[in-house]
Amino acid sequence: MDSTTALPVRVPLATRPLGILGSLRAGRRNVLELIPEIATHAPILSGRTGKRWHMVMDPGALRQILRDRVQDYPKSVVTKLLLEPAIGDSLFVAEGQSWLWQRRTAAPVFSHRNVAALAPVMTAAAEAASARIAAAGPRAVDLFDEMVRTTFDVISDVTFAGGDGLNPAAVHLAIEDYIAGTARVSLLDILGLPGWVPRPSRLQARNRMGAMKQMADSTIANRRTRGPSIPPDLLDLLLAGQDPETGRRMTTAELRDNLLTFIVAGHETTALTLSWALYLAAFDPARQARAREEAQARLGTRAATADDLPHLPFIRAMVEETLRLYPPAAFLSRTAQEMDRLCGREIRPGDTVILPIYALHRHHRLWHDPDSFHPERFLDSRPERFAFLPFGDGPRICIGASFAMQEAVIILATLLARFAFAPVPGKRPNPVMILTLRPEGGVWLSATPV
Repeated sequence: MDSTTALPVRVPLATRPLGILGSLRAGRRNVLELIPEIATHAPILSGRTGKRWHMVMDPGALRQILRDRVQDYPKSVVTKLLLEPAIGDSLFVAEGQSWLWQRRTAAPVFSHRNVAALAPVMTAAAEAASARIAAAGPRAVDLFDEMVRTTFDVISDVTFAGGDGLNPAAVHLAIEDYIAGTARVSLLDILGLPGWVPRPSRLQARNRMGAMKQMADSTIANRRTRGPSIPPDLLDLLLAGQDPETGRRMTTAELRDNLLTFIVAGHETTALTLSWALYLAAFDPARQARAREEAQARLGTRAATADDLPHLPFIRAMVEETLRLYPPAAFLSRTAQEMDRLCGREIRPGDTVILPIYALHRHHRLWHDPDSFHPERFLDSRPERFAFLPFGDGPRICIGASFAMQEAVIILATLLARFAFAPVPGKRPNPVMILTLRPEGGVWLSATPV
């Protein structure tokens, strides 16, 4: 185990009421610091910070929000304000009929057959990452930067196989600039002011993403002119997709917003999962050794493929335990539309309903020793369905969940089979959530070939 602490790094949750200004400071520093420590013990918490809010950690109530009465709990105004300038009214943000037809159109793109067909791109990216890590020699490597590059290679290739895609460096800079400049909570969000009230920090958001949107529009137009790639990539599949009930196809703007959603979400979240998984492997050398033994027994010296996934159960369990401890989407919010009751608590229209996935995944009533790294919990039995929500659940469960799991296991197995990772003294990552749960300061590890 890590010699400096008995547990992997965690967020310091609130131990006293924060008030409006305290909430603003915490929200801008790290959204997860808004969560009270008691949320890891209680089924529901309620309060008022500008407007009424409820934090829900009870699996039965979460089932009600995400599945049984999903139409009564659309994404909150704050969520839409954060994301719409970047990804428009895409699948992730849209509600009602707009969401439904986009989901029906995109669902075949992420079928098991199509996801499995994309695995060779993931295998090639794992090989390239291995080569870069080996070339770095014995010096420390920031594995977060490396995993961002690796997963961007994957999403670029599966989205634009024809080579006419977005410039990776330009896209990454646009995303980082957007997160730094616009994706933090504002005082107006805390006070619960409506979406039409301008948030000064976000007035430039559309300009920040404008160049990337223009590149995407140009790529879509070029592809329509020259025709699909062989085999088809993600853009081709979306261009060919149509609503099975109405026959409607996506417009250029809808295609672009969904492509940007898949690019941003598809590489950022998997890069984070892999970075945190490698941190945890270095934190726990015994479990890293067990994972390496499993990977080497199956792979030998080659990189992992889709066919290997059923033979790598412990590495998959490591990925799932990583998603429990450091879920990329660690803090979700909804706005109640109708009167309801959750855990016996009255919910009124307009109330903010918070789903603190970070607290749910570390809840003492749902998990044994919840702050510890214990992948075996996913081998011994499956958790209660609405107690483990790294990809959400219900009709709006993440459409790319199987893609992300396949990619993470292929890359992690390949790296653990080839390198022994060890922490760098004084370089512990700090878990901070802005849009996603990121390792502030990077994940600095030494990587020794084995």
